[in-house]
Amino acid sequence: MALRPVQVNMKALDHSAVGRFWAEALGWSAYSPGVTTYVGPGGGLVWPDPVALGIDVVPVPEAKTATKNRVHLDLATTSAAHRTELVARLGTLGATPVHVGQGEVPWTVLADPEGNEFCVLEPRETYRDTGPIAAVVIDCADPRDMARFWGEAVDWVLHEVSDDHAALRSAAGVGPYLEFLRTPDGKTVPDRVHLDLLPYPGDDRAAEVARLRSLGAGDLDLGQGDVPWTCLADPEGHEFCVLAPS
Repeated sequence: MALRPVQVNMKALDHSAVGRFWAEALGWSAYSPGVTTYVGPGGGLVWPDPVALGIDVVPVPEAKTATKNRVHLDLATTSAAHRTELVARLGTLGATPVHVGQGEVPWTVLADPEGNEFCVLEPRETYRDTGPIAAVVIDCADPRDMARFWGEAVDWVLHEVSDDHAALRSAAGVGPYLEFLRTPDGKTVPDRVHLDLLPYPGDDRAAEVARLRSLGAGDLDLGQGDVPWTCLADPEGHEFCVLAPS
């Protein structure tokens, strides 16, 4: 048994505005199937599809704090000119430069209109075929342990693991990477961005949740009430949800 990452869940005060930003930033489409705004490469919901993890922007009443998100997106570029053009275009859409202690680096750190940090990378061969999102990056204390947990939790393949960095990707060899980056700061506030996972057709969601708990996941009460998904936290406290098959 294993689960599939199917979308990035992002909280926002104005889900429509943030959804429009990300749709224009990625060259995708935004639509509202209900109370959220979904951003994906097609005209509607595309999950499960490892070629592209969509973004589901969910309305919340609380604004982002000044604390840096521990989960962020890295955007891919194909050339130096493309990176320059993309950074300039993102600025016209409402992105702003931010400093998170990155120092002198070849990539650009920006924030979306509600302060969610993301990076525009310099061209890298590793990300030549990922699509606009190169990676979903999770800050952590122990990339090896995160790779162990997430490698067993989802059906993606481990590509790299060291004391400082680990990376998983769909077994189909398409779409973005899921990366774990060692950072000195610990988790202090709930994640503004997290992953949503989905069981395969015919798999027992309750059994999958029990399996995740046996791997080290913890139960999580965010005040969600009676909902058809299950909120959990990985061994370092990063929130994620196991969705119910539609």
